[in-house]
Amino acid sequence: MLLHGRGSDEHDLLGLAPGLPADTILVAPRAPFPGAPWGYGSGWAWYRFLGRNRPEPASFTASLEALAELLAELPGQLPVQPGPLVLGGFSQGGTMSLAYALSNPGAVPRVLNFSGFLADHPSVRATPETVRGTRFFWGHGMYDPSIPYSLAIEGRALLNAAGADLATWDGPIGHGIAPEELAAAVQWIEAETSEQADT
Repeated sequence: MLLHGRGSDEHDLLGLAPGLPADTILVAPRAPFPGAPWGYGSGWAWYRFLGRNRPEPASFTASLEALAELLAELPGQLPVQPGPLVLGGFSQGGTMSLAYALSNPGAVPRVLNFSGFLADHPSVRATPETVRGTRFFWGHGMYDPSIPYSLAIEGRALLNAAGADLATWDGPIGHGIAPEELAAAVQWIEAETSEQADT
């Protein structure tokens, strides 16, 4: 499941599909809040952004609850029995993916964060208990003008201090997903799948 960024919609990340593993079932939901009232254009948003790494608590909590409902219902909505879940997203979607995993320990085996941040929110804490059972991939542009690279360094340090299983990718890009970044994420997914098959 891939979650789009602020001011976009559910179609935004579908273009990544050709680069994903061949047996992937890609689900791309739309964020629950219209972006226009918050100045985010005609698209949708997961939360109102307050600056730096701070989501507005009420909208953020509401989206976490909506995401939990969606994930609970998802297996029954698919035409086949799904394999292991990979929850990820870009920008706000990456932030939401990290937050969901850390606020629901063990519920998500793998998380992809493309250019998001570790949210400063009461329910989101990186501790040995909250990172256990989840593997994380965090890709970030070193010249990102929207979510500064310094927030990636800060968030990763908190995950590492908690003992998280964390893989990273950094590149000379701005606020986007580079082909090399996606390839690194897919290689990470496939390596894990191979490890699971061997055990």
